[in-house]
Amino acid sequence: MKFYKQKLLSDVQLKKLGEHQYSCQSVSFLDKILQPYWCWLVLKVPIWLAPNLITILGLFVNIFTALILIWYSPDARAEAPRWSCALCALGLFIYQSLDAIDGKQARRTNSSNPLGELFDHGCDSISTVFVALSACIAVQLGHYPGWMFFQCFCAVTLFYCAHWQTYVSGTLRFGRVDVTEAQFTIIGILIISAIFGPSIWSIKVSLAGLDIYMAQVICTVFYLGYFQVFLSFLESLKIGGVGKNGSTIAGTSVLSPIIPFSMVLVPAFIIYKKSTQEIYQNHPALYILAFGLVAAKVTNRLVVAHMTKSEMDYTDWSLLGPSMLFLNQYFNTYINEHYVLWLCMIWVTIDLLRYCSQICHEICDYLHLELFRIPYPGGPIRAHVPSNSSTVEKNGTNNKVTTRLQKSRAKSKHY
Repeated sequence: MKFYKQKLLSDVQLKKLGEHQYSCQSVSFLDKILQPYWCWLVLKVPIWLAPNLITILGLFVNIFTALILIWYSPDARAEAPRWSCALCALGLFIYQSLDAIDGKQARRTNSSNPLGELFDHGCDSISTVFVALSACIAVQLGHYPGWMFFQCFCAVTLFYCAHWQTYVSGTLRFGRVDVTEAQFTIIGILIISAIFGPSIWSIKVSLAGLDIYMAQVICTVFYLGYFQVFLSFLESLKIGGVGKNGSTIAGTSVLSPIIPFSMVLVPAFIIYKKSTQEIYQNHPALYILAFGLVAAKVTNRLVVAHMTKSEMDYTDWSLLGPSMLFLNQYFNTYINEHYVLWLCMIWVTIDLLRYCSQICHEICDYLHLELFRIPYPGGPIRAHVPSNSSTVEKNGTNNKVTTRLQKSRAKSKHY
């Protein structure tokens, strides 16, 4: 089923996407430690299970458990039940584990293809919003609206910057402290909230003569991590891109991706500050979800631009949602902002879903693939897409791991 009258990807873009090869480098501390667990886990997965199905199942679990937490504390101030925090921690762990093995399953079944990489990053862009929001609810950060706004949008921005750097250099890079470390830190926060209750983060501690809440201490730690990652990102931009004269992989300016993302962040901040009905302060979860999904849509378009080596458009239909809120404020809040925010949320959700569906549909048609099914267990479906990296990949394998997976595949065929 096609949602757009015209194709989103041109024939040239589809051809370049078919030629795309996944390139990733990781020096993450936890990734190396968790590799044996991930290798063990992927060997327990049925050989017929499609990698994309593994990814989407993990995302559904993550979203479902996060929504339960949001249901009990939509303002991020009410104390959510302890069991909902524990369930959210479990959901995030399941998502992290499944997200880490989808690439291994693709290599195990010889079903690696560019669609798998795009699908994985697309799910990650959505998950980032729910993970950041669930962490804020677990520590009742709604009592500090500015901190919560900065925390959530920092997480979304850094995810975008990671793919911006990829668009510039052609290689996705993970630092020593990166996504996996952040995910397990949030799992730890959720577990602490489940054991002692979210109110534990309201305890005051004295640091350098200042009385500060534990929730603010945790946020400060995250901010320091964000700052370090952002500095690394700026260093990569200074080096320049792999394109002509230091341009991006598509031959565009290395600064060009800042424009479409600014069209998400700037309105989000202005609407938050200018609202006479304090729309963000009263409905922080809904507000962050709405703008977070717009950011996810823009991030997905950046990933597509990277994989197709094409220029990224500056405007997007998802921006119509925030425009509703902006125009409503311009006309002195003619309609209750809460209703407009819900309308914005519905619009951006539908727009994101139809965009992702159409992109997957077009790529599946071009590569002769099925999104959630592989032709037959262990059978080749297109072309094996190895990593250009000699280091251990986050979602990939090194040579030793590849050998183990190949032995497992041979054993499965034998039986």
